Amino acid sequence: MIEAVSAGAIIYRDKPTKREYLLLKSRAGDWEFPKGGVEGTEELQQTAIREVREESGLSNFKLLDGFREEYDYFFQASGSTIHKTVHLFVAKSFDSKADISDEHSDLQWRDYTQAINTINHDGPREILEHANQFLIDSGY
Repeated sequence: MIEAVSAGAIIYRDKPTKREYLLLKSRAGDWEFPKGGVEGTEELQQTAIREVREESGLSNFKLLDGFREEYDYFFQASGSTIHKTVHLFVAKSFDSKADISDEHSDLQWRDYTQAINTINHDGPREILEHANQFLIDSGY
């Protein structure tokens, strides 16, 4: 079995009447957060920052201290079983617009309820629940 590590971020922005979360639609049709594999000697936070920039086009955002959660899953690639662990941070976007990357077929800003109902998999959905509560509890 091959072990793989990815990092990314749950990106949010505050509008005058609501908070929105950025979701990206993968080519496979899953709605997810910007994330990707750790390269070289990168720290997890460095990977998350790079992946947010690459996959969303956002440049004006800040990772918030005090939140990092992970989920894992298995998949098959080239005849091998891969166990991937994904570490997610929370980041506030100060940009008003995101741009879709070649890795995704769509992007949407969704309020919390819409985001929870759009995300296809339990791991990232549960972490969004925790991140949303973290933001509320921390006064963001």
